[in-house]
Amino acid sequence: MSQASLQAIPRTMDLKSILEIRSLCQENPCRGKIRAQVESLVRKDSANGKPFWELRLRDARSSLTLRAWSDSLAFSQCSILLTCSAVEVTGEFFCNGQYGLDARRWEIRSLSDEESHSLFQGESSTEEDFGWIQQTAEKLNDPRLRELGLIFLKDFGTRFCRAAAARKMHHAHRGGLCRHTAQMMRMADKVASVYPHLNRDLLVAGTLFHDCGKLWEVCPPEEGFLVSYDLRGELVGHISIGIELINTLWRKLSLDSWKEVLPPSEEVRLHLIHLVAAHHGEYEFGSPVLPKTPEAIALHYIDNMDAKLEMIREAYVVNQQVAPAVFEKCRPLNVGPISPLSPFF
Repeated sequence: MSQASLQAIPRTMDLKSILEIRSLCQENPCRGKIRAQVESLVRKDSANGKPFWELRLRDARSSLTLRAWSDSLAFSQCSILLTCSAVEVTGEFFCNGQYGLDARRWEIRSLSDEESHSLFQGESSTEEDFGWIQQTAEKLNDPRLRELGLIFLKDFGTRFCRAAAARKMHHAHRGGLCRHTAQMMRMADKVASVYPHLNRDLLVAGTLFHDCGKLWEVCPPEEGFLVSYDLRGELVGHISIGIELINTLWRKLSLDSWKEVLPPSEEVRLHLIHLVAAHHGEYEFGSPVLPKTPEAIALHYIDNMDAKLEMIREAYVVNQQVAPAVFEKCRPLNVGPISPLSPFF
């Protein structure tokens, strides 16, 4: 990068997320700050024997790999960092061809306890999504599904707000499950209004519980972004955990109060469990059963649509353009995304 190019870099030093920096650097380099957690820190040597630190950072939405060479200030700063510590990186960020986001002349410092706590509090959008989910659960007409949803959110709301929806594919970040679930519940409400023969309460409750097992399969700690592997999640999987959780919470309901309510409580429980068991849609994708009810079919496609729309949305930010309006291949979708057509105004 030439000196003239460096002088042309906007001199803003605002605090940004990794995704925001990545988006800003698609066309022009920029100066900025990011706060993130150290995912890994490895001392390496280049082909000519020059030592460097390879530093991988992760914030609430994305990750970034930087290299600190021995002749830089960052090299000595990295030598005293600890894995999983919270840090702030200040520097000149730019897109480095096929290697993606990179930085020059960057420095790094550890965050104070107060700054670290603030970093891990989560995004305001997660709070908004959780509030909307709770309000929607409160409005369910079926008293069994309403109480079940509210008990779940009361007992596990904090964990639910920080869980990821996946380890890699979509919404693979702290708070991702809350966002994914809220979007699915919004879609479920609209789909039920278009197809009035669907049981709206069952479909909405199914979206709330469909991935509840991920609270144990892919959930970062209270003070962190890194999703470690969980023994229960690896041995049992989120679908089985979700079914177990529904059965556990179901035993807390005041079922004696609803003996005369139709449909019978036992049928409601079984239909809800079927939605969780069948939401992957195919045996080869992990479903123990195929969707056998209208609500199960609807839930499967709502889940699939939100996942794929999130994948392509993120691809526009993370993937490099290989030609005007053409992006490099998005592996989960197995296509090279094309820039969407702007709406008519």
